[in-house]
Amino acid sequence: MSMFKLILNILPCLIIMFQPLNAKVESPNYKFDLEGLSDFFPNKPISNLDSKFGKGELMGNDGGIQTLKYVVKDLRYQFPVMVQVKDGLIEDFFARLPSYFLHDVFFQSLITRNGKQTNTKKTGEEAYYVWDLAPLKHIYSAACTITCFPIFYAVEKKEAQTKSILEKMKLANKI
Repeated sequence: MSMFKLILNILPCLIIMFQPLNAKVESPNYKFDLEGLSDFFPNKPISNLDSKFGKGELMGNDGGIQTLKYVVKDLRYQFPVMVQVKDGLIEDFFARLPSYFLHDVFFQSLITRNGKQTNTKKTGEEAYYVWDLAPLKHIYSAACTITCFPIFYAVEKKEAQTKSILEKMKLANKI
């Protein structure tokens, strides 16, 4: 009889414990969409950025090419995007992505948009992905520690007349 009472006491607890949870789970990318960066793509007018993101901060001016910094903001995230501008048109951009974005989500959205990457280079815990999609070249870098996270995303003209922001950053780092 005591076993029957024990089961009657435990059974409601077990039923409640194994009920499906109907909680909404959002990815840490906070509904970020790659379309949010489409305004920064090469050959688009800089006036679109100024109206949408405010006036860009001048980071440099080299031979008629301005480097401007914009900040993409949302309620739950913000990150800088550097843009090179020549004659009112965007030459290339470099976005430093938040480390709390999930690599898997961001990378899958790049694959969905651009297809399979052309080149991949892995060094230790970091990976570098390239999509050569004429006339543009998409570059994405990610790293892994406990979880994987994006580092940057850049888009440049495949056959540009000037050095991209990414190339300039690489050269500056070799000092």
